[in-house]
Amino acid sequence: MECRINNFLFLRMKEAGFHTISSIIMTTKKNLLAVKGLSEAKVDKVRECAYKISNSSFISGLEVRERRKNLIHITTGSSALDELLGGGIETSSITEVFGEFRSGKTQLAHTLCVTAQLPKSVNGAEGRVAYIDTENCFRPERIVEIAERFELDPEEVLDNILVARAYTSEHQRQILQIELLVHIAAKMVEETFGLLIVDSATALFRVDYSGRGELSERQQKLNRFMSQLLKLSEQFNLAVFITNQVMSTPDGSAGMFVVDPKKPVGGHVIAHASTTRIMLRKGRGEQRVAKIYDSPMLAENEATFEVSSGGVIDAKD
Repeated sequence: MECRINNFLFLRMKEAGFHTISSIIMTTKKNLLAVKGLSEAKVDKVRECAYKISNSSFISGLEVRERRKNLIHITTGSSALDELLGGGIETSSITEVFGEFRSGKTQLAHTLCVTAQLPKSVNGAEGRVAYIDTENCFRPERIVEIAERFELDPEEVLDNILVARAYTSEHQRQILQIELLVHIAAKMVEETFGLLIVDSATALFRVDYSGRGELSERQQKLNRFMSQLLKLSEQFNLAVFITNQVMSTPDGSAGMFVVDPKKPVGGHVIAHASTTRIMLRKGRGEQRVAKIYDSPMLAENEATFEVSSGGVIDAKD
């Protein structure tokens, strides 16, 4: 079968947010049928062409290793934290940080907004940043301070960060599905984006679906949101960095309530979707402690860093 797609069909696919072959492979037939102007026969043709062009099949472990050499590790601003993470925040994956209030989650996110724009030679991604702000915590003033630390032009750094303020979980998902997967995805084909931040990924879902009777619906929608993030990260070799809250879980196994404040929100949905999970906790003064909570390749270990006016730095002795 010849893989020829007419201009009308090509335009319809782009308008629906399908800008690459991998974006077609990563979606379901059901979603493709929702594209205006696509019949079932046309969808089948598009899918068959995508599979044929991509040569999607089994590959050897050696080839997987070679492909992983294209991944980038974005520095966190702290050499100790970078070492803990095997070089920094990895692209083509989701890195989750969770912890209590003032544990350093948003400060780390702000630092990454700047370091992602650094040259690759100094552990940057040389790319733009997309930031979904669900708790009104993005502060341009902090970006300016951090940019000055790294001797970057603050105005240029801010111009390279695209910020979207989400007000409900539905709005948050719409930003991802329409703004990111359609409009910004078109830019990602032509421009380099190194990082996508969602701060926080779960906060609005907790507000909008608060009762036990709504838990199942919440997890289903959260699961779809996380699945789209993972596909976006792999499609554009993008580092996805999400912050998460913690909740107290009463444990009556010992005949009394023992509060564990370190359990992340989102349950198995977040756990399975996140590639690397990091737990943050407060240390002495401005020090913070990061611990590998779960990872397919990183050892369970800890690193101490500090939050300064210039962002995340190594802890002072």
